[in-house]
Amino acid sequence: MTAPPDDCLARNEWICGEYLSTRRDILLDAVGQHLQLTAFSVLIGLALAVPLAVLARRWGWAAGPVLALTTVLYTIPSLAMFSLLLPAYGLSAALVVAGLVLYSLTLLVRNILAGLRAVPEETRQAARGMGYGPIRLLLTVELPLALPAAMAGLRIATVSAVSLATVGAIVGFGGLGNLIYSGMNTFFKAQVLTASVLCVLIAVVADLLLLGVQWLITPWTRAARA
Repeated sequence: MTAPPDDCLARNEWICGEYLSTRRDILLDAVGQHLQLTAFSVLIGLALAVPLAVLARRWGWAAGPVLALTTVLYTIPSLAMFSLLLPAYGLSAALVVAGLVLYSLTLLVRNILAGLRAVPEETRQAARGMGYGPIRLLLTVELPLALPAAMAGLRIATVSAVSLATVGAIVGFGGLGNLIYSGMNTFFKAQVLTASVLCVLIAVVADLLLLGVQWLITPWTRAARA
């Protein structure tokens, strides 16, 4: 009778310390790519969402089209989205980033717009009475007061991007998704579980970091609760 292998990799176990030690470089590369895809897409999405939300707040007629467009983009399945963007970006990391940016717009625009709309009108009137122009009013009054809602949207968009980035594996740029998909194709248990757990950890850590940033930059919300 043949004795079972004493190597957890050979036994193809779900939890295997040997996998972590022997595939460390592969895991680090995958985590690095995953973080880059997530960070670039969220930052670009934020840079686009802020002016769109401000536009929708300044001109009420623009709110409907802006929200409708971003909502339609969010309803497109990820595989279809990447296929539609393929002629413009080819099989590249830019394709994945572009898709994630479009998905993030719905969450970011809605929350930033909600935060801007929640600014009391009397606060705006008081600022105008003190000589604040439109730009100064936006930068020093409206956007700071909209931060709690904006940060909530940013946290959701970031966690969503961490999850959706794995789909980029279909074009070879999915970060940890590459390991998950290749592991599923070969039924490599340790690889699938390790990459999946790392995705969850990235999402949790990113959410906690953003929550900490929100706590630091919105001290007036802590004073209000106290």
